[in-house]
Amino acid sequence: MTTASTRTHHQLTFAVLTLGVGAFALLQSLVMPVLPTLESGLGTSQTGITWVLTAYLLSASIFTPVMGRLGDMHGKKRVFVVALVALAAGSLLAALATSLSVMIAARVIQGIGGGVLPLAFGIIRDEFPEDKVVGAVGTIAALTAVGAGLGIVLAGPIVAVLSYHWLFWIPMIMVVLAGVAAQILVPESRVRTAGKINWLTALLLSGWLVALLLGVSQAPTWGWGSPIVVGLLVAAAALVVTWVVAESRSANPLIDMTMMRIRSVWAANLLALLMGVGMYAAFGFLPQFLQTPTFAGYGFGASVTESGLMLLPVSAGMFLLGLASGRLAARLGSKNLLIAGSLVSAIGYFVVAFMHETETDIYLAMSLVGIGFGLAFSAMSNVVVGAVSPEQTGVASGMNANIRTIGGALGAAFMASIVTSGASPTGVPQESGYTHGFLMLGVAVGLGAVAALFIPAMKRDQATHLEASIELRHPELAMVAGGTLVGDESQ
Repeated sequence: MTTASTRTHHQLTFAVLTLGVGAFALLQSLVMPVLPTLESGLGTSQTGITWVLTAYLLSASIFTPVMGRLGDMHGKKRVFVVALVALAAGSLLAALATSLSVMIAARVIQGIGGGVLPLAFGIIRDEFPEDKVVGAVGTIAALTAVGAGLGIVLAGPIVAVLSYHWLFWIPMIMVVLAGVAAQILVPESRVRTAGKINWLTALLLSGWLVALLLGVSQAPTWGWGSPIVVGLLVAAAALVVTWVVAESRSANPLIDMTMMRIRSVWAANLLALLMGVGMYAAFGFLPQFLQTPTFAGYGFGASVTESGLMLLPVSAGMFLLGLASGRLAARLGSKNLLIAGSLVSAIGYFVVAFMHETETDIYLAMSLVGIGFGLAFSAMSNVVVGAVSPEQTGVASGMNANIRTIGGALGAAFMASIVTSGASPTGVPQESGYTHGFLMLGVAVGLGAVAALFIPAMKRDQATHLEASIELRHPELAMVAGGTLVGDESQ
């Protein structure tokens, strides 16, 4: 780990990383509340416009671990800049798109930029003083969730004042600035992982992710029992088994299966799956719930902008708790933060499921959800980064982010099935559908507390600090420390 005296000051590096990750987070959610507007502007159908989300989700799921691995091998700063270039190019193409096919291609290119998150974590691990790593990782992790929430809030005003094209122009400007600043100001990591990309395992990874996400995302339209959906899910199961076997036997695995067996890592990944179910599904369906006309017997008849403002407490809670995550983790431990965050978020979803008569109910529920997510996302990243060696940071954090995306796809698909199962003759979902859906999200997020119980009792923040101190003072003992602090968790 380097010091500020010999490298670019870590605060300046952090500012650059924040800009790049923030732009990526905005692109995740800006289009969600305005899909009907995009549908009209691109002259397509409701089924067709869903591919604007699905294509991005698939691309990001595939490229996130690949970019993280490339960064570990060839330099995290270098690949971070490449990811930002892809984000900028995809945003430019999307801003200029006048047809669905061009928009889908643009979203696929944007998905390559999914690597900015694991690469940012890796740069922090390599460049920051050890006592600053936990807080910085927590803040960046919270920023991804905050950006997703802000996208919901800002989409309405941007489209109303400008046009849907500016949903891509604005992030593109941020990405270009971040790319130039990263190239000039961010130091290149000295940590490298020898080897090469195993393209067979990369292809298998892509195959099961595409089959799984395509199946669950289209199941509400095609039907869960349709031959296509069943075939996709069976293919995903077969491919994931083949992938695990191939990765385990590979001399250059894309995902180190030994690393994935570390108790902190697999527990954090399970938690990421469950939290992803809650967050992305909520962002996708809460605006629809709030925008439902009051004649349906529920809903608020809110506009896109008004519904976004009602979700603002989620972003505020995640941001504020993300800023405080470092101090809270040092005092309470990341494991305890994960348990508390999961339970608080679950309570928030239970509130919105059973108490949604007034706007005050919604603000209360969204505040609880935001506080819970802020605690959990920050602590989750700290657990993963603290459990692996520096050269594995990009892959480990990338897979954790990837699993959260997969959880989001699963949650959105399940939520769609529940909400639309009892639609009225007018096509408006019944209130019970939303109640059952939000109840399902609360249960899923609450189960995250159970997953967190499997994280070793030793505070990861203390372990990370001790390991870093040993590595700095006695490099010859670093491997021994790693075996003591990390390796025993796989038992």
